Amino acid sequence: MTEADEIVDDSLQDASDSQRSTLDAERRARIRELEEELERYRQASEDALQQLDWCIGYMHGSNKLRIAKALARNRAFIRTNLMKRPEEPVPTQQIEER
Repeated sequence: MTEADEIVDDSLQDASDSQRSTLDAERRARIRELEEELERYRQASEDALQQLDWCIGYMHGSNKLRIAKALARNRAFIRTNLMKRPEEPVPTQQIEER
């Protein structure tokens, strides 16, 4: 291999490294964007569950026990099946079976 060939090889390697570095930086930036979006959705789902908790408590306090119980079942389904989190009792989960 001649000196000119080595220079070309080095030049190609530098270009390849630079391109790889640029791609890695773009991937890291995209991953950050996706993680931030995921966090926004997670926060929105937690906020929605808190609102649902409030509704359950309001219905329970208004003696609308069947509605409160149905909402509590929906809440449990959302947590366990959609959010893949363990069921968490709500303050009014002492709703009696009727």
